[in-house]
Amino acid sequence: HLQQIADRVTYLAYDPGVSPKGGFLPGLDLLRNVVSSINMAAIIAVVGALAVSLGVWAWGHHTGGHQAEANGKKGALVSAGAALGLGAANGIIAFFSTLGTQVR
Repeated sequence: HLQQIADRVTYLAYDPGVSPKGGFLPGLDLLRNVVSSINMAAIIAVVGALAVSLGVWAWGHHTGGHQAEANGKKGALVSAGAALGLGAANGIIAFFSTLGTQVR
């Protein structure tokens, strides 16, 4: 019975030897270009969302529309957070991918 448990632990600790490697998959450069283009389009959309949010914030403030002012503030904050996430996407993924390689 103890041998079966040891065999199961050994099986769970098996290293399949899979790690990311670039350059071997056909179309990998195309996929990188597509993802980069999506990231750029998202950043442009966030700039537009920030402009609209700031406009709503100002309009709400000057007209006494407290709900519009609050929504403009929320939109500006969400847009700033989205820009931060989009800009840091490569670094975030690289950080956690590197961190994941250290798990033993």
